Amino acid sequence: MTRLFLLLSVLLAFVAAQTPAMAQPLRLQITEGVIEPMPFAMPAFVPENSAGSQYSEALARVVAANLTNTGLFREVPREAHIARVSSFDASVSFSDWRAINVQALITGAVEVSGNRMTVKFRLFDVLSGQQMGQGMQFAGSTDNWRRMAHKVSDAVYSRITGETGYFDSRVVFISESGPRGNRTKRLAIMDQDGENVQMLTDGRSLVIAPRVSPGGDQAVYTTYETGSPRIALMNLASGQRQLVGDIPGAMTFSPRFSPDGRSLVFSAARGGNTDLYRLDLGSGQMQQLTSSPSIATSPSFSPDGRSITFESDRSGTSQIYVMPATGGEARRISFGSGRYSTPVWSPRGDLIAFTKSHAGRFHIGVMRTDGSEERLLTASFLDEGPTWAPNGRVIMFTREAQGGDPALFSVDISGRNLRRIPTPGPASDPAWGPLRP
Repeated sequence: MTRLFLLLSVLLAFVAAQTPAMAQPLRLQITEGVIEPMPFAMPAFVPENSAGSQYSEALARVVAANLTNTGLFREVPREAHIARVSSFDASVSFSDWRAINVQALITGAVEVSGNRMTVKFRLFDVLSGQQMGQGMQFAGSTDNWRRMAHKVSDAVYSRITGETGYFDSRVVFISESGPRGNRTKRLAIMDQDGENVQMLTDGRSLVIAPRVSPGGDQAVYTTYETGSPRIALMNLASGQRQLVGDIPGAMTFSPRFSPDGRSLVFSAARGGNTDLYRLDLGSGQMQQLTSSPSIATSPSFSPDGRSITFESDRSGTSQIYVMPATGGEARRISFGSGRYSTPVWSPRGDLIAFTKSHAGRFHIGVMRTDGSEERLLTASFLDEGPTWAPNGRVIMFTREAQGGDPALFSVDISGRNLRRIPTPGPASDPAWGPLRP
């Protein structure tokens, strides 16, 4: 009886191993530990008419680059492919893809009519031999073909990880040019992968520290066009701008939007103090939030709009504080060695990113909103100014080597996958916007 039981057990195990449909559903669990990138295949999109052929390869390359740049996925090279995808609706030869260790297969198709494009994709779990969800399609102008690829990337990322994607988003930053002692700094905007760079200001006035509105349609930044720092509000589509938040006799700077986009919080320096103010953009009404004989700057709202984190030297050195968004008592949350600055609340609400300087090194780090579980993600001669991806998974920041030019880098909140963001020249002060509507 025992031998029969063992034989049946072996046979059942063998059958299970040979039946892909019994495999566990494809899902990449993101943890703080080391992650083995998931191997995926991304054949060229199938052109469904002759006009679509010029985009079939480019669309696939953008999707593959987006996924690879997360550090969570690894593309299996095209030359290793056994199967060929020549029709979007054709059945998939899963055994051919398993033979080269592919776990996720992405197939797509593109059709172009005039200046309109339709992009379709399907995602397959190769191990189980099943399609993951329904196929999807996106339509838009051929001028925005890269957006179509970013939308596909977001959908694939979301289905595999269970988290929201962040590829169809933009970053406002400072584009720098000229000699180090006389830099021209222009407000600029680009896709999150460094493509489609557009200059927003002419460089005749110094601009710094941009921030993007929750709707992604406006930016606020500090300008020196009048000789002293003032706050400018710009419509990103039209380029129209206006100065806001003037306080007589004060320098105003370091603005940031509230989660609903209806107000700004910023710093105003006057009479030896630097305090935080809140401006209602609709009415122009102003409220002073702090009145401490110290510096209070770099404010950032919590996602629910109820709290503000900021940096202050009221304890003797620059540290991070949290207070109600209406003002009131501030609570210090940073207690490690060194100085803390530029706190930014995560879109998820669970973490605050910051810049830390200690023992001659600069770091980008994160901590819980009560100051616990501090983790340093980077270390270099100068890392500063973190900004969050829309899904709260990735942080972008400025890095400057000793004697070198500033550049934009990103890092996962686990501290993995540090990578440089390509820009036309030196760049600083990134501000990551939301997913585009």
